[in-house]
Formats: sequence, structure tokens, C-alpha cells
Amino acid sequence: MRIWQFWWRTLVLSSQYNPPEFIEHFMILWTLILGLWWGFLPYWPHLVLSASFALGAAMSMLVRELMTPSTRPRSVSVLAIFVLLSYTIYAFTQLPPYFS
Repeated sequence: MRIWQFWWRTLVLSSQYNPPEFIEHFMILWTLILGLWWGFLPYWPHLVLSASFALGAAMSMLVRELMTPSTRPRSVSVLAIFVLLSYTIYAFTQLPPYFS
């Protein structure tokens, strides 16, 4: 029971400390879950949702970094945004076979 309390308190504290970053991490988690789900069950809605979450997280990170730069090195943020946008482009290029 203690381990669950620890994780719950960590989750609550992280969401209170920096809510935008918490939402971004949540969106990236869903991107990974839906992307892996699409890898096993290739249905296009999973791919579209996964790409949408990745695009939303990337745009949120970009806006947040432009408004208030974080303490992380700039290269880490740029790389994360680039990877998410690359995945989004890849995912959307995989859609045409589903509609032809």
C-alpha cells in the first residue's frame, strides 16, 4: 500500500508543481501507448490519435519554451520537439493506404 501512496503523492505533486509539463508528459505517454497499440492492431484511428497527441505535445512544448525558457539545455527541448514532429509526419504519411 505504501508504494501506491508514494506514486500517488508523486503524481499529485508533479501535477501541482508544473501543470503544463504534466499534461505534455501525459500526452506523450498516450502517444506511446496508442503508437504501440497501432503496431499490434493496425487500425487507423489509433494512428491518428497517436499522431494528434504527439503534435499537441510538440506544439505545447514549443510555445512553453518560447514563452518561458526552462532550465534544461535548449538542445534537449529542440530534440524532443523534433522527434515528436517527425513521428507525427511519419504517422500521417502512413494513412493513405487505409483510404485507398
